[in-house]
Amino acid sequence: MVKVKLPDYVNIILDKFSKEGYEIYVVGGAVRDLTMGKIVDDWDFTTNATPEEILEIFPDGFYDNKFGTVGIAHESSENPYEITTYRKEYGYSDKRRPDKVEWGKTLEEDLKRRDFTINAMALKKIKDGKYEVVDPYKGRGDIDKKLVRAVGDPNERFSEDALRMMRAARIAAELGFTIEEETFEAIKANATLIGKIARERIRDELLKLLASPHPYEGVVIFRNSLLMHQVLPEAEKMFGVEQKSPGRHHIYDVGTHALLSLKHCKNQDPIVRFATLIHDIGKPSTYEKTKEGVITFYNHEVVGTKIARDIAERLRFSKKQKGKLVKLVRWHQFTVDENQTDKAIRRFIKRVGKENINDMLDLRVADRLGGGARETSWRLEEFKKRLVEVQKQPFTVHDLKISGEAVMELLDLEPGPKVGEILEKLYREVVNKGLPNKKAELIARLKEMK
Repeated sequence: MVKVKLPDYVNIILDKFSKEGYEIYVVGGAVRDLTMGKIVDDWDFTTNATPEEILEIFPDGFYDNKFGTVGIAHESSENPYEITTYRKEYGYSDKRRPDKVEWGKTLEEDLKRRDFTINAMALKKIKDGKYEVVDPYKGRGDIDKKLVRAVGDPNERFSEDALRMMRAARIAAELGFTIEEETFEAIKANATLIGKIARERIRDELLKLLASPHPYEGVVIFRNSLLMHQVLPEAEKMFGVEQKSPGRHHIYDVGTHALLSLKHCKNQDPIVRFATLIHDIGKPSTYEKTKEGVITFYNHEVVGTKIARDIAERLRFSKKQKGKLVKLVRWHQFTVDENQTDKAIRRFIKRVGKENINDMLDLRVADRLGGGARETSWRLEEFKKRLVEVQKQPFTVHDLKISGEAVMELLDLEPGPKVGEILEKLYREVVNKGLPNKKAELIARLKEMK
């Protein structure tokens, strides 16, 4: 018996089913998170009521799938509450979804088909404030041990749904857990099955892993389980590519440096973290060693850009995600020099995009720390200040503090190319000659042009 406080509407759902004589339990990640004292965002239920019977209790529910799940929308939650009939599953020819689903008769049948022990617990309401945890696979024990363990035979679980292997790594990264030995060995043995899974599904799990509180540990699991070799073979090639040589600051091979850079990345955006992980992915194919023993990777950022784009397209990244990833990889080698002109810094900002500047700086810091250098340098700090100052300047004609209408009025011009030429001249004078981008000064300069 445990004492927990559930949201009012969760209790309403439990009470309504009990009143109608049906069994109902809270299941899945909600029970796991309650057990761990975490905030629960998604609430899932299982019941012996059929979908049709569920809809009699909640007529406003929606049901449009063969898996017995009825969604119940409520203002108390952004996500719908999902209530699923006990079920048994047969055949997984696509290694993702069951070929056949039958309604089950018992909770035990339903829990048996679930992925991991920590997700195979159920919570039954006894009375207000008091609940019973049903835990046939000792999930609470695995929570205490911080283990992700498959329910039953892990080879069967992964053969049923190969995406569970990615989920194991992702859940471990989210919770700070490790994967139980037999389960981990089963992932290694079945890693090739991940190729049967839709790339969008793999992408989602990978980005969730990278967005987790422990992305470095998650990627280590991802690699050691052989999943990286299947999903990101280009990244696997980084490991063992030496960088340490005379006159070079690197002390780790490319892959280890990439992992350590990820470990030091403070940015929580999964795309930035992914860019940090693969920023040097072009190095294996550009590796050269001089007669003096100096290792070089000329144009690795250019080669890496193509690889990053290929990965983004293969994993079905959105256009926005791909664009950001590619920019960060392409320009991560930006120069930091106290002698750079405003024009050079402006060119950098245009290439990277104003919206990505802080992300790029976070990548640079992670890159430095992942290579054994200090977090920053005086040159980098000066560069940051210059970035702020240069951004106060206009980047295009449209940034001028005066409009084409004002030009026509002051110079008595009709609409036409001449107006654009004058605005372009003003823009060049602001950028190159120090003419202040202020309305009064620009008007004064226009009057001089009469």
